[in-house]
Amino acid sequence: KAECQALISSWIKVLPSPEEMATLHPLLWDEDAQETLQGSSTKKVYRTLDDIEEDGAWLTERVWSDDRTRFPETVTINGQIRPCFTVEGFAWAAAIASSRSSFVDGSLRIVPVMDMANHADLGTEEVRGGTMGAFGTTKGAEIRTASTKAYEVGDEVFVNYGPKSAAEYLLEHGFIPKQARTTAVSELTFEVDPEDRFYDDKLDILEFETYDSAPMEPLQSFDVVQEPGRDGEPDPAIMQFLRLVKLGGKDAFLLESIFRKEVWGFMGLPVSEANERSVVEEIEAACTKALEEMNAIEKDGGGDETNENDTSPEGLCAIVRDAERKALTRTSEYMQREREALDLKEYYQERRLKDLGLDSEWDPESDMGFDDDELNYGQTRLPGGGDLDW
Repeated sequence: KAECQALISSWIKVLPSPEEMATLHPLLWDEDAQETLQGSSTKKVYRTLDDIEEDGAWLTERVWSDDRTRFPETVTINGQIRPCFTVEGFAWAAAIASSRSSFVDGSLRIVPVMDMANHADLGTEEVRGGTMGAFGTTKGAEIRTASTKAYEVGDEVFVNYGPKSAAEYLLEHGFIPKQARTTAVSELTFEVDPEDRFYDDKLDILEFETYDSAPMEPLQSFDVVQEPGRDGEPDPAIMQFLRLVKLGGKDAFLLESIFRKEVWGFMGLPVSEANERSVVEEIEAACTKALEEMNAIEKDGGGDETNENDTSPEGLCAIVRDAERKALTRTSEYMQREREALDLKEYYQERRLKDLGLDSEWDPESDMGFDDDELNYGQTRLPGGGDLDW
């Protein structure tokens, strides 16, 4: 319809230009600033940057260059010539989509006009799915406020961009709200060693025996969090995955086919002291490595002081480093305490003996003097009781 076309045309004209976005969004920063960002976060920022460049080059070669009438290299908007169906234009479009999209009804969507709502930490909610029209049957999106404020004509309406880490806010939206600085999040990545002699067994378990609808890849990333009231304990999923990754030696019998349906559940609890020590040391090493890389960035001139009001690429990267350093340090401290308490944990063999009622010393006298219908000390069934399911 003409009205819809007029709305979209007006909306496109007010979008920030590539020159403006070059100072506002990390996807369009210069290479030095992007390299500083990569060293300031444990998130694999370079993967996002590489994917955008590769996708843009592929589209240019396979699609756009074949029909420049339909896919022009440049367009004129507001009297300015801007890149369009090129690698540069694709990067600009990706930055616009990343900073203005909302996750609605299971998909990432750009809702013109609504995408102009700025973020506020308090008294706001995320954009959500809704309905509109005379009968309320047309799908749409809506903004709701979590406060009791009465809005007047001309008041600015804010939304919440959702729970994200400092690095995610910067990489997606180009800024870092205060809430993302209070709750510090960092990302650690671990992988099953391809040289592991049990590599195929572990891949089989991850693919078929973990979660029914979501097989796991041998390379996994996990968030570690530092926030008020938390002691730095990592996500139990990290421990579960790493126990499988480090499974070997005397514990390798758990990889036998007889345990195949149960082994992933076994990894939810400590397996052995040697295995648990390997897991703790792996997490500690990952935290230490990430912290060293962040310190190296600061020594190379990436900035060593955090200024909350500095919105330059260097200042924003310093805020990301400061937040992630808190999460990594708290996690490392927790794992150090775990390493000192390894001898206090209960491991697989102890749990198994308890299940069989064999976790206590045998006393000959305890086998005497009981009636036939009573269990002796340490027993879980009566001999010949017929309660075994063969």
